[in-house]
Amino acid sequence: MYESALKFIQDIYKTKKFIPLHEPRFIGNEKSFLLKTIDSTFVSSVGEFVDRFESDLSSFTGSEKAIALVNGTSALHLSLVLSDVQPDDYVITQSLTFVATCNAISYCKAEPIFIDVDKNTLGMSPLSLETWLENSAFIDSRNVCRLKKNKRPIKACVPMHTFGHPVEIDKIKLICEKWQLKLIEDAAESLGSHYKGKHTGTFGQLGAISFNGNKIITTGGGGALLCNKKLYKTGKYLSTTAKKPDNINFFHDKIGFNYRLPNLNAALGCAQLEYIEKFLLQKRHLANAYKKYFKNSEFSFFSEPENCRSNYWLNTLICNDKNQRDSFLSYMNSNGVMSRPVWTPMHKLPMFSEAICDNLLNTSWLEERIVNIPSSVVI
Repeated sequence: MYESALKFIQDIYKTKKFIPLHEPRFIGNEKSFLLKTIDSTFVSSVGEFVDRFESDLSSFTGSEKAIALVNGTSALHLSLVLSDVQPDDYVITQSLTFVATCNAISYCKAEPIFIDVDKNTLGMSPLSLETWLENSAFIDSRNVCRLKKNKRPIKACVPMHTFGHPVEIDKIKLICEKWQLKLIEDAAESLGSHYKGKHTGTFGQLGAISFNGNKIITTGGGGALLCNKKLYKTGKYLSTTAKKPDNINFFHDKIGFNYRLPNLNAALGCAQLEYIEKFLLQKRHLANAYKKYFKNSEFSFFSEPENCRSNYWLNTLICNDKNQRDSFLSYMNSNGVMSRPVWTPMHKLPMFSEAICDNLLNTSWLEERIVNIPSSVVI
């Protein structure tokens, strides 16, 4: 089976050389836009492509506004700042996520609380979230959600759309509204994914997207914050070192961040966005090919959840157990087909090992079985 799967992937990518997990495709105006930026000399955070990239992102996602930032982590961090997350607050998230989610929480000197995921979405379980809140939290007389055991505030909830597959975000939104929690979507991996016809990252107050080199489109390094017009004004101001507009003086009235995306990177992003619909279509073709191939195999191909249209950023297999996962990974990687397990769950990392968790049964089950296989757009 492993040899057959190896040959199938090599045939898809028409090579027996090394096949990466997810590499970018540059097939449009990338070079011409970059040269135009260089010729303009506006290569930093001011320039026509930054404004255009934000506008194009808003149009594509249906968000009121988008703030172009240096990476997805800065988008997560800024979203927490805009949600008034303070030192010693708690932020609910999932343990099955990339470390950036929890790093951003730590930048605010807050602490994560880890809720289990659902097997059918790979993202935060609404049932687990509601059950944990009913058992462990309360709303005080000022409408603040607090942890029962120490009365510290629980300020926000950050579900992630894992590998581009949307969570049941409408259910999570209702729970957050009931419990007075700010909803921040970690949509780093889900550009082009929709839940019930609405783009991910636009259900909560804020949504963070990544344009790292391995994402569906890239700006090299880069990210964006999806938000409404009010938060856009504040977020853009804070991300530009909180500098007051003045033609003469340099004056800053808040602690700000140097988080704005350079025009050079935005130029790359604008060119990439011109082809995103083509990329999304080709990635669905690839996912369907994998789904058909693995249908009668010993592996289960993970398909988009109900009510979702996923971007299939990373194609995912569910193995029978950890031994099968490890043997498959070893075979594929030793034969030049890059494959990887899911991230080590956050509660198993030393800096988050003392965090509050629910039972995380599905998280542990999936950690032992997930394999990502090559998912680059096939040209």
